[in-house]
Amino acid sequence: MEITEFNRDFFSLDGRNAIVTGGNTGLGQAFSLALAKAGANVFVPSVADDDGMTRKLIEAEGRRMEFLEADLTRPGVPRRIIEGCVDAFGSVDILVNSAGICNIADVESFDRARWDPMVSVNLTAPFELSHEAIRFMVPQRSGKIINIASMFSFLGGQWSPAYAATKHGIAGFTKAYCDELAQHNIQVNAIAPGYFATRITEETRSDPEANRRVLEHIPAGRWGDVADLMGATVFLASRASDYVNGHVLPVDGGYLVR
Repeated sequence: MEITEFNRDFFSLDGRNAIVTGGNTGLGQAFSLALAKAGANVFVPSVADDDGMTRKLIEAEGRRMEFLEADLTRPGVPRRIIEGCVDAFGSVDILVNSAGICNIADVESFDRARWDPMVSVNLTAPFELSHEAIRFMVPQRSGKIINIASMFSFLGGQWSPAYAATKHGIAGFTKAYCDELAQHNIQVNAIAPGYFATRITEETRSDPEANRRVLEHIPAGRWGDVADLMGATVFLASRASDYVNGHVLPVDGGYLVR
């Protein structure tokens, strides 16, 4: 390929169809909107609707959205999600495994009742969804799977051993699936968000001392905005990343270097 062949169409998602689990809240909504802005239709399975707000944002971009109320941990649901996207849009080209939960407790109190749901949502569901998606991606010889990792894919984590374990697991799963699927022109990567200004971090940000500790660890000197994730999402979903595979991409303002 000549360098002159590269152009911004490499970042276009026109004609592509994406699934974003939990894609109508928090960071998931940013992933959904980024893909729509780049040209993709978006299929959003989530535990609850958001009164149509995400649909309005996506349709304002001239793209289609389908919503499916779904519990990812129930038997048969991952297959229903993948087939639902294919039925609605005609294909599944992009899968973003965004949905996740985090239960907090000190290590002595962190029992199976807290552990099992997190493993089911954060690790088993991405595996099952990816396993179902490749039934369509392998025959079409194309596909993008984007798993959502975390700073805790690299670090330990106080008060949530299950979160750290599942996010380490996501990093390993990403690499394992890449190793087998790259031959089919399927790219499997992960995004590891740092500290972002969302509803779930509001308590930390409102505590002056806790907020100071976080910011002192971020070379950029600020919390991430959800828009900071949108470029990475489009890159990993587009032709621009066709030779990027098995990578865990931190989007963290430099958190990991300090």
